Amino acid sequence: MQVSINTLSDVKQEATIELTSAELQPHFDAAYAKYRTKVELKGFRKGKAPLEMIKKIYGEAIEHESLDDVANTFFHQAMDEKNIHPIGRPSMVDMDYKRGEKLQFRVEYELKPPVALKTYKGIAVERPVHTVTDEEVNEEVQQILKANSTSVPAETAADDEHVITADVQELDEAGTPLVGRKSNGVRFYLGDHTIAPELREALRGAKVGTPLDAAYQNQHGDHSHTVRLAITPKSIEKLQLPAFDETLVKKITRDKVSSPDEFKASMRADIERYWNERSEAKVADDIASEIVRGHDVTVPDAFTEALLDSYVDEVRERSRDKALPRGFDEKKYREERRTQAIWQAKWMMVKEAIADAEKITVTDEDIEKVAAEEAVRIGLEKEKLLPHYKKSEAVKDRILSEKIMVFLKQNATITDKILTEGA
Repeated sequence: MQVSINTLSDVKQEATIELTSAELQPHFDAAYAKYRTKVELKGFRKGKAPLEMIKKIYGEAIEHESLDDVANTFFHQAMDEKNIHPIGRPSMVDMDYKRGEKLQFRVEYELKPPVALKTYKGIAVERPVHTVTDEEVNEEVQQILKANSTSVPAETAADDEHVITADVQELDEAGTPLVGRKSNGVRFYLGDHTIAPELREALRGAKVGTPLDAAYQNQHGDHSHTVRLAITPKSIEKLQLPAFDETLVKKITRDKVSSPDEFKASMRADIERYWNERSEAKVADDIASEIVRGHDVTVPDAFTEALLDSYVDEVRERSRDKALPRGFDEKKYREERRTQAIWQAKWMMVKEAIADAEKITVTDEDIEKVAAEEAVRIGLEKEKLLPHYKKSEAVKDRILSEKIMVFLKQNATITDKILTEGA
C-alpha cells in the first residue's frame, strides 16, 4: 500500500492511496465467497456453484461493488499507520480501478487543528455587583400575594388591582374594524407593567358594557406602528390579596416556614443567589469572549455541523412529540445559528488546549463530589448516580469545563462594578 498525504488547509488533508492487485485479491476473494452463498446457477443448488464459475460470470461486477468497502478498510488502516485522526465523515474524491493491476483512490478529510495558545491569563473583566433592596423583596412578596389572591365582581376598574375581560377589535387608521382581527375574552390585569402604558391608561376607569377606544405604539425591530383598538369590557374583577401572615407562609412553603420574617429572609437569599449566579455567568462569558477573540482558530466544518445538529436536536427534544415543529425551517435555523456554533467550537478547542497546558483533568473525586451534590438536589442516593456519572462523557465534559473556568477566574483581573438602580 502506497500512501501520500497532501495538506489542503489548517483543517483539511487529502490522502492518495494505491493498492496492488495482490493486496486487493484477498478482499475480492472474500467478496466472491460471500456472493456465492446468494447466487443460483442452473444445475447447482443455491450457494453451491463452483467459485471459479462465479468469478468468470460475476467477478468484475463483484469487484466493482466491493471497492467502496475495500477503500474504506485501507483508508482506516493508512490513518492508523500514520497516526492521523480524521474527524467527521471522510469524503471520497476520486477512484480509479484497473482490473488485474491496481486501485488508486483519494479521500479528503478534516482534522482538529493544533491551537497555538496565546493570552488566557490575566484577562481583565468587570463583575457586576447588585445589592438586593427591601423594595425588591417586597415586590416578590406582592407577586406571591397576587398569585394567591381571590377576586370579586366589580363594575368599574377603580385601580390597578383589577382584571378586565373584554372583546377586542383592531381598527384601521379610519376607525374601520379589520376583518379577522377580533379577539373575544381577552384578559387585562392593570397591574401588569408589560402592557403598553397608553393601553393601561385607557383601561383605567373602564366600566362593564361601556365600549372604549385605545391606541398605542407597537415596536418591531427598528420601526413602530400605531395599533388602534375598540374594547368592550364584558366583566371586571377586583383582586383581593390575602394577608401576608403565618397562615399564608405555611401554605406556600408546605409548613417548612411559618414566620413571615423568616420567609422574607429566605426570599432575599434566593434573590441574592440569582444575582450572584448572573454576575458569575457574566464574568465567565466575558472571559471566554476575550480569550476566543485573542485566538485565530480555524474551525473544521465537522465541528460546526455537529454543534448545529445538537441545536436542532434540542428543538426536537423540547417538542411534546419529540419532532420538529410543523413549518420549522431547519435550513434557515441552521444558518441563523452558524455564527454561534463556530464561536462555540472555537471556545471548545481553546479550552481543551488550556486544559492540556495546565494539566487540568477530571478525577474520580470530582465526579463523586458532583454526584453527591446532585443526588441531594434531585432526591436520589449518591450510589445510584455515581456509576452513571463515571461512564458519562457529558458529565465529565461539564466538570472539566467548570474546572477550567475556575482556573481562568482565579487567574483573571476581575474588578467589581456596582450596578446602579435599574441596571
